Amino acid sequence: MSEIKDQSIALFLDALASKAATPGGGSAAAVMGAQSAALTGMVCNLTIGKPKYAEVENEMRSLLAKSEALRAKLTDMIKADVDVFNKLMACYGLPKDSEEEKTTRSARIQAVLKEATDVPLECAKACAEAIELSRIAADKGNLGVISDAGVAVMAGYAALKSAALNVYINAGSMKDREFADAKITELEKILNGADIASEEIYQLVKAKL
Repeated sequence: MSEIKDQSIALFLDALASKAATPGGGSAAAVMGAQSAALTGMVCNLTIGKPKYAEVENEMRSLLAKSEALRAKLTDMIKADVDVFNKLMACYGLPKDSEEEKTTRSARIQAVLKEATDVPLECAKACAEAIELSRIAADKGNLGVISDAGVAVMAGYAALKSAALNVYINAGSMKDREFADAKITELEKILNGADIASEEIYQLVKAKL
């Protein structure tokens, strides 16, 4: 079976809407984040080489490189989310007839829950970066495609908040509260100010339309 990232949008959406547990919200968050980075890249590509924007060309080239690297990272996270969720479901399917089996099953579930929290947390970090990259595109990009910078920030913000929900749900199922609380604290540092930043960038774009 081909990787999700190599399938058509129609196939991905069909899978997303199906009864199958994967892909789900975590993969959708990664896709939204990747779209954000791609749109920032689009603004860069349509700014670079334009005489009117010669003064920002070097900055746009740097931004393009960063956005492309981020897009690749987020695209890989689509599969990472599917893999860790399938791994978790496999643990829930372990036998639990004897006390020993129950203990083993519980330990396996708890171990994978840590992985299942780290994956969306990394996605959230990447999406926060996507928001900040869109700010540069909105500030200095080609005015002819400036609305795309606005879509980039909105996609990045939706992706960030979506990834956060997956951190919260998995951390909430953990018995190791010290680990879980540390991850929640890390997440909330990432989230802090993201709503304000996203609205600022959106309004920056809107003012240029």
